[in-house]
Amino acid sequence: MHTKNIFITGKPGCGKTTLIKQIIEELNLDAGGFYTTEIREKGIRKGFKIITLDGKEGILAHVNINSEYKVSKYGVDIKSLEEIGVKSILNSLRKKVIVIDEIGKMELLSEKFKEAVLSALDSENNVLGTIMLSHNPFTDKIKKREDTKVVYLTPENRKEVKKEIVSILYQSTFH
Repeated sequence: MHTKNIFITGKPGCGKTTLIKQIIEELNLDAGGFYTTEIREKGIRKGFKIITLDGKEGILAHVNINSEYKVSKYGVDIKSLEEIGVKSILNSLRKKVIVIDEIGKMELLSEKFKEAVLSALDSENNVLGTIMLSHNPFTDKIKKREDTKVVYLTPENRKEVKKEIVSILYQSTFH
């Protein structure tokens, strides 16, 4: 079975999202899906924003969100995740590449998110995403899939990892 799903993992701040953006741009891929970015105020991380490749955005989590769903000090906005993130994954099932940044603790609070991820992984499309480093039954299953490759990113191996992912995506989307 060939690799069609590629996930980048690594420590926070090692550049996983940046690398995905560079690869999508460099290969000019027909892609959909979403990224997450930090919300910073005066240099302090206050939360996370979810931004789709076609420009929709919303707050995924924030210290000021009062929610029954919490990850550390952040209240998680499940509605925003499902209306923006989940929708972008499902709408991308017609694209060549589905970007899912990220499959982490906050996102896993949503059953709809998990279902959308599985639909993407089981589709004909390539999936390019980031996945949490720590153990979790859902993410561990994804990491063990035969059609999935997980690469560990560090500042030192960035060039090699990028070359490897570009090569896999180039072969499966242009041939």
